[in-house]
Amino acid sequence: QVQLVESGGGLVQAGGSLRLSCAASGRTFSNYAMGWFRQAPGKEREFVGAISRIGGNTYYADSVKGRFTISRDNAKNTVYLQMNSLKPEDTAVYYCARDRDRWPGSAVDDYDYWGQGTQVTVSS
Repeated sequence: QVQLVESGGGLVQAGGSLRLSCAASGRTFSNYAMGWFRQAPGKEREFVGAISRIGGNTYYADSVKGRFTISRDNAKNTVYLQMNSLKPEDTAVYYCARDRDRWPGSAVDDYDYWGQGTQVTVSS
């Protein structure tokens, strides 16, 4: 069983930065791509970005491209989401997830394990 635990959320002013972390249990972390999603109240969960299993490839939603950066440290079984130039519309619960395969997808169904989520609130 894989467990994913996010941390680093909080309240920040518009234009500020936050770094989210997602720590994974298990010995197979480096075998899988990892992704970040977010869900705002009353909205569907949406893709934020993803990273391939070794970290050589990253993919982002257009809404965060140029502001957010995903990285991973396979030695620490951890994936990160660096969020800069935050906007009030970035307010959501952020989830990390493990892809079913080595190459990251952008659909919720591409992922089989999810963390509990961490709240990010951006004030204007």
